[in-house]
Amino acid sequence: MDDVDQNAGRPELVRARKRMGMSQDQISAALWVSSTTWSRWERGHQDIRPVYRARMAEVFGVDAAEVDRWIEGTDPVDTEAWLLPDFSDLSLGATVEAAGRLWRCDVDPDRRHILAALPFVPAALGGWLSEWSYGTPIASVAYQGSGSAVGLSDVRRITETRQAFSQMDHRFGAGMIRPAVVDYLYGTVEPLLRGRYNDQVGAALMTAAAGMTLQAGWTAFDLGHHGQAQHYFGQALKLAKAGDDSLTGAWILTTMTIQAIYLEQPAWAVRLARATVDTAQRAQAPPRVMAQLLSREAWATALQVKMSEAGDGHGVKRVEQLLGEVERLYAQGSSDRDPSWAEWYESTEPVAEAGICWSLIGEHRRSVDCVEAVLRDYGERRFRSAQLSRVSVADAYLGLGEIEQAVDSVRTAIPMARSLASPRLVGRIRKFSDRLEPYATTIRVKEFRAYLNSELTS
Repeated sequence: MDDVDQNAGRPELVRARKRMGMSQDQISAALWVSSTTWSRWERGHQDIRPVYRARMAEVFGVDAAEVDRWIEGTDPVDTEAWLLPDFSDLSLGATVEAAGRLWRCDVDPDRRHILAALPFVPAALGGWLSEWSYGTPIASVAYQGSGSAVGLSDVRRITETRQAFSQMDHRFGAGMIRPAVVDYLYGTVEPLLRGRYNDQVGAALMTAAAGMTLQAGWTAFDLGHHGQAQHYFGQALKLAKAGDDSLTGAWILTTMTIQAIYLEQPAWAVRLARATVDTAQRAQAPPRVMAQLLSREAWATALQVKMSEAGDGHGVKRVEQLLGEVERLYAQGSSDRDPSWAEWYESTEPVAEAGICWSLIGEHRRSVDCVEAVLRDYGERRFRSAQLSRVSVADAYLGLGEIEQAVDSVRTAIPMARSLASPRLVGRIRKFSDRLEPYATTIRVKEFRAYLNSELTS
């Protein structure tokens, strides 16, 4: 458990704040009270009115009864299982310890379900971005731990294992691989982090551990466990910071952007996307990497346009500019500086993501043309991506009012959804079904919904 001021009258309230990665000033601002008031609450020197207890439950993403337990001190609360990475301490020892604690919680049957049920906490992202961009890197990543000596061959095995997991994830879905990924982190990666290594090996090890941690976060995201995914993304970012690896940091940030887009948090998605691009530009990322990252900025910006209450002509122009730049950069081809994770960004991806962007800004015909053009190019190893694209083209057809085409497009993805362990895909299909509500009385939609329910509940 983390250190808590022994003089605190409400130690579980202190732990709750620290697990959110928030200072007293940050939490008091979120609750619209002074930092002095919050300090009195933590020390037990002032009662907390029901209105503020309710606000705490909202900010912390827990039930009101949980907040009452923290305040009244009736039952000790195991907050270790919902640790958010603490970027206030970027030392190597603290980074290794936090990573191990997260993985340990995830393999513990008594804590795993708590971690999987955690809420997504947007308030944590601002501090993470600030420390990523401006925090001082560790002077040395050499380590003399209690474990065995670690070499570059050990690091390469982590990277190769992560690539194998990634291929399986794209083909079969996260549910098939997530337990194995977490077991590998806890059983193999953590002992290496606690071993003995020099600066060169240490930097490579932090990068490899960040990649595998990101993989675990991505699988949690695909399973719909967004708070758990956020924990892993934050820990991956902290490991990349320890290794002073900007390109890996950009990879993590663009994945966080996708999560924010999926959760329809456009302001955070745009902020994350821009931080990603800034990071990559400082690292002089190769063209195809920049294309991938700019595509995500276009996607986030397009979502912001769609969710704005008034027309956003500037946003539409920005999306068009970004997609043009993506196309130009991708056409420059691959480079010997491309990181291994960039190999996933094959020719289908920029076109499919452009299709999503066009649909979000109302250019539905253009979206259909993009996505239909690449659907036949997906191979078996990108099975899930193909089904997600079928849903995207169905959304575009629906935007055009072509109901039969929309239903036919998404219907082909339903049998595939049964064979994939990907609740994200199922969620996309069900969300499409919800969009059919204006046409709910038509025979075509009634038949489709009956088929959907029979297939996905059988």
